[in-house]
Amino acid sequence: MRVLVTGGAGFIGSHLCDYLLAMDCEVVCMDSLLTGSVDNISHIRDGRFLFVKHDVTNYIVVDGALDYVLHFASPASPIDYAELPIPTLKVGALGTHKALGLAKARGARFLLASTSEVYGDPLVHPQPEEYWGNVNPVGPRGVYDEAKRFAEAMTMAYHRYHGLDTRIVRIFNTYGPRMRLTDGRAIPTFIRQALRGEPLTVYGDGSQTRSFTYVSDLVEGIWKLMNAPVSDPVNLGNPRELTLLELAKQVVRISGSRSEIVYRPLPVDDPKVRQPDISRARRLLHWEPTVAVEEGLRQTLEWYRRPGAA
Repeated sequence: MRVLVTGGAGFIGSHLCDYLLAMDCEVVCMDSLLTGSVDNISHIRDGRFLFVKHDVTNYIVVDGALDYVLHFASPASPIDYAELPIPTLKVGALGTHKALGLAKARGARFLLASTSEVYGDPLVHPQPEEYWGNVNPVGPRGVYDEAKRFAEAMTMAYHRYHGLDTRIVRIFNTYGPRMRLTDGRAIPTFIRQALRGEPLTVYGDGSQTRSFTYVSDLVEGIWKLMNAPVSDPVNLGNPRELTLLELAKQVVRISGSRSEIVYRPLPVDDPKVRQPDISRARRLLHWEPTVAVEEGLRQTLEWYRRPGAA
């Protein structure tokens, strides 16, 4: 199988490239390096791997056959899409259009990396795929939420109108090695602060919840989705719900840090709850996460303790 991974030098994209190579695929990794980094793929020494620096909002050219197009290109953290609102919208709209067009031209399967953010600040808990969401389209998070919602709509339009073989994965909070410590998301921020002995910053009273999936579990689920006959969106995430205050305390304990916890005002439109209903993934993919949050945090902390990592 020959696979194109857009956003392949990003956090999840780079782990996906590793996994695909381990599954004996040829991999074309495409990334503009706007938020990705060649450091994430510098360890790959494999003749079946090709890196192409390219912005997928422009016309995509890839020589040779393609069996799969995996569209993972996008800024993905609140800091990134606050600083890059227009590129975030463009990659969700123009980038998805270009990637879908390439898949159609090559007769390739297409998989869209969507997000739990399509549910917004949910009024249904936990969130099943049938839930339409509660999103503020003009709020500060709207550029990411609506870019992904539009990308899903376009993917389904290509599936229905052109008969394109498509998949949509709604990814819930994922963590692990190679996350940028400055990307603003909870786990890398807490780890950075703990390793530096700084206070851990919790927003609001810390009672808002998230569900955290270790990256190895996620990429295994993506592989299973690639090979399953399902075109409707599928949630991939860890149904174990955790408050951000509990998470901060776990990072302090596991890291052995003496950092204190401080509180800051809650950001605008920050979701109060987030937990996936993974019944569809269990039923259709026979998938569920196996790495406990505590173990995943230990492995992630170990990676960031390498010289120069933090």
